[in-house]
Amino acid sequence: MTSPASADSTRPVGADRPARPAREISPEIARSWLLVNAMRTELFDESAGSRADAIILDIEDAVDPSHKDEARENVTRWLTAGGRAWVRVNDATSPFWADDLAGLRGTPGLLGVMLAKTESADQVTESFHRMDGKTPVIPLVESAVGIEEANRIAKAQGAFRLAFGSGDFRRDTGMAATPEAMAYPRAKLVVASRVGNLPGPIDGPTVGTNHPILREQSAITVMMGMTGKLCLAIDQTTVINEVISPTPTDVAWATDFMRDFEANGRVIRDGSDLPRLGRAEKIMKLATAFGVQPAV
Repeated sequence: MTSPASADSTRPVGADRPARPAREISPEIARSWLLVNAMRTELFDESAGSRADAIILDIEDAVDPSHKDEARENVTRWLTAGGRAWVRVNDATSPFWADDLAGLRGTPGLLGVMLAKTESADQVTESFHRMDGKTPVIPLVESAVGIEEANRIAKAQGAFRLAFGSGDFRRDTGMAATPEAMAYPRAKLVVASRVGNLPGPIDGPTVGTNHPILREQSAITVMMGMTGKLCLAIDQTTVINEVISPTPTDVAWATDFMRDFEANGRVIRDGSDLPRLGRAEKIMKLATAFGVQPAV
């Protein structure tokens, strides 16, 4: 994220807000999760009108401690004026967490909160209850302790979908950013999500502006079974959306399989039919949501 910057106070927050893209993506399957510095109010409208499946206004790592109150006010003012977003709040051990939740509770347009540096199920449940018992919580797991507690975190009341804070995790453990080094924490979050009956987890962001590297790392996200990815810039969203979506070839295969399956009276012929049916149905659901057409 860029360093915090003060917004132009003469411009009403939320003024001239561009319309959201016509296709609204459910957060259960959202691919690109765009983090937006809560001190950069001039980016709120642009981000809301971008191709990001979801936006997260960030009042945690992106904001200097001396500006936390101002950042929180920026967020609540924009949401109240008609904006819609998730908000990354400070971790449960910080002096800002309680104020974040109290300030956001009941705010129109708040879709949910991302809880930074989650390390226990109790932190998720307490955050959920401090809001209103209805606002979903995305636990952002960023440490060795959090990874090892992932199964319990995924089953916590209020947990909606797990996310991986890969940068802080590497800092906590000293592990490298290579796919091999990051395979364990990613797999742990994928398995924990299944244990907790949650949607697939959201992978950490790619730092930098190199789109080939972003494409490569997004492919690793998919390979590991993760179904979303944090992003730090608007121009990353299209790459992430493309890579995490089913390919036109996948959709063509699913379409053909479903056509044959229906034509044969939906009869299971051998042990491979049920797994293939499940895969085909999942691909068709995502293709419909993301507007992916089958290859000709």
